[in-house]
Amino acid sequence: MFGIEKLDLLIAVYMFSVAVSELMGGKTFPVANIMGFPLNASVAIFVLPIIFAIVDIITEALGKKRSQSVVRSGILVVFLILIYSLLTTHLAPSGRFKATEPSYQAIFSVSARIAASSLIAFAVSELMDIAIFTKLRQKLGTKGLWLRTNLSNFISEFFDSFVFIFLAFYALDKSLSSNFPFLIGLVLPYWFLKCVMSVVTTPFVYLGVRWLKEKAQG
Repeated sequence: MFGIEKLDLLIAVYMFSVAVSELMGGKTFPVANIMGFPLNASVAIFVLPIIFAIVDIITEALGKKRSQSVVRSGILVVFLILIYSLLTTHLAPSGRFKATEPSYQAIFSVSARIAASSLIAFAVSELMDIAIFTKLRQKLGTKGLWLRTNLSNFISEFFDSFVFIFLAFYALDKSLSSNFPFLIGLVLPYWFLKCVMSVVTTPFVYLGVRWLKEKAQG
C-alpha cells in the first residue's frame, strides 16, 4: 500500500493512535444518559481499541518480542510528547503570537502529575496486554483469537483506566473511603466503553493477523 511495508504501516497507525490519544484525549463528548446519569467518553475512545488491536495483531503474527519493541517505542513517543509539551508551554511567546498564547496553553499545557499518570498507565496496560495475550496463546494455542484478544484487552484496558484515573485524580487531602467511590464512578463507565469498542474491532484483528502473516510467510 503506497509502497509502505505492511508492518511499517501498522506501526505508523499505532504511533498515530498513541499521539492522538495523548494530544486530543482531553475532550469528552456525551454518549448516553442512563437513568439520569450522563455517560461521557474521551474522544480517544475511537483510537484506544486500535492501539490494543495492533499490539495483538503483531503479537499473534510476529511474536512477543516484536510487539514489545513496538510498545516500548510507543512509550518513548508518549514520554517525548509529554516532555516537549511541558517545554513548549513554558517558553515565552514572541510578540506576534502573544494574542494566541492562551489558546496554545489551553490545548497543550499539561501538569506534571497528569503527564506522569498518563505515561505510567500506558506503559502498564500495553505491556500487560502483551503478557496476558501471550500467556493465553500458550494455553489455547492458535485457537480462540477472539477470546484471547478480548480477554487481554478487557483486563489491560481496565488497568489503563484504573491506574490513570487514580494517579491523576486521587485527592491527597481526602481519605481512601472518600476517593474510592468517586474514582470508580469514573473508571467503570469508561472501561465499559473500551470493552465495547474492543469487541467491535475483533473482526479487524482477524483480518490484520491474516494480512500481516501473508507478508511474514511471503
